[in-house]
Amino acid sequence: MLLKHISTQNGNCYVAIINGESRVIEGDVFGNFVVTERQLDGKEIPFCNPSKIVALGLNYHKHAEEFGSKPAVEPIIFLKPTTSIVANGEPIVLPKCAEHVEFEGEIAVVIKSTCKGVSVADAPNHVLGYTIANDVTERILQKRDGQWTRAKGFDTFCPLGGVLQTELDLSNTLLTTTVNGVEKQRGNSAEMINNVYQALSFVSGVMTLYPGDVILTGTPQGCSKIASGDVVTISVQNIGSLTNPVK
Repeated sequence: MLLKHISTQNGNCYVAIINGESRVIEGDVFGNFVVTERQLDGKEIPFCNPSKIVALGLNYHKHAEEFGSKPAVEPIIFLKPTTSIVANGEPIVLPKCAEHVEFEGEIAVVIKSTCKGVSVADAPNHVLGYTIANDVTERILQKRDGQWTRAKGFDTFCPLGGVLQTELDLSNTLLTTTVNGVEKQRGNSAEMINNVYQALSFVSGVMTLYPGDVILTGTPQGCSKIASGDVVTISVQNIGSLTNPVK
């Protein structure tokens, strides 16, 4: 099922997309809810307001290769601040200190329920669904700092989709990224080094995850520089697209 978070004149609302219609959801989208017959349209906003964004680094084989890295023994994780989130259609703003900023198209996992130390087998029970994210990164600062907080933590450096797919075959899901309509990135979730459930289990072994928290699952090969005036579109099969201008 496709769910969407929208903003209306009367406040924010979750809707289900059924036969192209946006039908209002009543109840708790992270718990028990029903889809009504009432239709409502509005501006797409990020699907959730997470307490944290946990991201996986170098989690696609070919992306690791293009960085000259071998697959890590354990997942590489880092945090992005919630202030980096922007919605579909909102701009990625390049900081004044930026020299080389790149997009990173990713599939994002939204957590359904509080979890800590879950097994890989139990991990699916804690996933609400999947959306699209862009782990925008300043490469010069990433190399200079060694740790990645500043390079990936600027305001607007985490565009996040308002559309969430509750059912997605991550053994074979296509992801593409275009800049100004030209394809720059093409990958498949089958190429992940650590799959979603392995990642969720690992992260929950480090920190408690809460409903609405987001895990970014890594990016395929093909990341490249973006500049003011560009338009970045990340598309994920069976979810949709996330588009953001750069300024």
